[in-house]
Amino acid sequence: MTNQTVFTLVNQQNGNLAFKLFSFEDNSYFDHLQRNNYYSLIWVTEGAGKLKTDFSEYSFEENSLFAFTPYQPFMFSSNLVKGIAIYFHADFFCIHRHQTEVTCNGVLFNNIYQRPFVFVDKELRGTLHKMVDQIRLEMQNPGLAQYELLISYMKIFLIAASRSKLQQQPQETALKEEKEPLILQNLKEAIEKDFKSKHTPGDYAVLLNISPNALARITKSYFNKTLTHLITERIIIEAKRELYLTNKTVKEVAWELGYEDEYYFSRFFKKNVNISPQIYRQTVGFGKAESN
Repeated sequence: MTNQTVFTLVNQQNGNLAFKLFSFEDNSYFDHLQRNNYYSLIWVTEGAGKLKTDFSEYSFEENSLFAFTPYQPFMFSSNLVKGIAIYFHADFFCIHRHQTEVTCNGVLFNNIYQRPFVFVDKELRGTLHKMVDQIRLEMQNPGLAQYELLISYMKIFLIAASRSKLQQQPQETALKEEKEPLILQNLKEAIEKDFKSKHTPGDYAVLLNISPNALARITKSYFNKTLTHLITERIIIEAKRELYLTNKTVKEVAWELGYEDEYYFSRFFKKNVNISPQIYRQTVGFGKAESN
């Protein structure tokens, strides 16, 4: 075994990053805003600090595993952190196409109501270390069907982390639900049902028969985000999914998400993702789900 700490696979068709695994010994990689065009898994094995992502800030301890989608902004504030990072492009492994096998979408990734990380307990730690070791070995001694083996290891990594997060969520949810008003459960259901047609906090206040100010206070208190941010995140998640998994035009995606003006939607998308829908599709890729 070598002392190499960075392993990279490049997409031979376009020269872009396909897969990367590396170890880090400090915060220099993440002390500035990241907006990667690939999925990012950051496992902090030592150290603690604060995470800024999207519209929220969270405190974290060692043995936290973070999961970020393409172009999701994130930055760590910390002094001494060590850990392991895995980057993978959607062309290499698409969480949407593999959802029935891995079910990490909506758990590790794209869960707007939960914090974007999971605590890595002793059991999970053992599994993740095994997979990282297998990935390193395969990257150093590539053989037949290398991509297939790496994807198999990634599946085990993501399944184990998703299971652990699901096991941890009921404990966290139980503590919250002792105090969490029924109105918030109704709000989550309403956003999921109506985000394509209702885009403002006032829409949901009317729907739930509560004053906008009261709903705003409750939402911020329990989700650490404003209602506007929750709605925005849900729309953006769906927009990204449509842009990647379908060949619909931007105009069609905008219309299905309740925006009659394609250019207004494009400005909204760029404001929140930092790139246009067209550039997102070009850089993240096109999944062609119908052929898989």
